[in-house]
Amino acid sequence: MYISIMKLIIAILPLLACTFSVNAAGPDKAALMKRGQVVYNEYCKTCHQANGQGLSTVYPPVAGSDYVKTKGAKVITDNVVNGLKGPITVNGKKFNNVMTALPTKYSNADAAAVITFVLNSWGNNGGIVSEADVKKVRKSGK
Repeated sequence: MYISIMKLIIAILPLLACTFSVNAAGPDKAALMKRGQVVYNEYCKTCHQANGQGLSTVYPPVAGSDYVKTKGAKVITDNVVNGLKGPITVNGKKFNNVMTALPTKYSNADAAAVITFVLNSWGNNGGIVSEADVKKVRKSGK
């Protein structure tokens, strides 16, 4: 019986390894980008525009943005899920407006998707934000 159990374990190990390697790969970037574009078009493009160029000195660009490229995913995540108020400089231009938090109708997964979309669009550096990353940054009570 011991030998039969060992044979079974040896037979199952490769299957378990495949399962764990798939889960360890993290979020599917293509799926995040697709969902992120939908969220961006529904909510973000009103201010940041369809091409990510923003509106003059009112709303900063996210396309080719030195702010997006240098602040990192954690700061961008905080800006999206908790909002941003006060002066910032983007590509050498000063902006002083309010960016409201992503509405609560959007889940942490939606927030992760739209942030991943922005991080990987219009010449930005790239990176993937997970639902768990968003959850860590989101302020309590929201």
